[in-house]
Amino acid sequence: MKPIKLPKEQRDLITENIRSYFEAERGETIGHLAADNLLEFFLKELGPAVYNAALSDCRTLAVQRMQSLEEDIYALEWKKR
Repeated sequence: MKPIKLPKEQRDLITENIRSYFEAERGETIGHLAADNLLEFFLKELGPAVYNAALSDCRTLAVQRMQSLEEDIYALEWKKR
């Protein structure tokens, strides 16, 4: 699996959120580089699990939509009387 790439604006925002979290919750000040490294670690560690969960949700939705479509098609069939 290739690494998850975030747009620069999104990556910067998340990095700042990590820095704010450390300050508010832990009373620690960390720099931009440390926060970015932590983000990279979490992307590597959590990324595949989150990605697979999203695919599972998509698969479930696709199956539900296909079942609904199949029901709609059967409803359109002409019935012999």
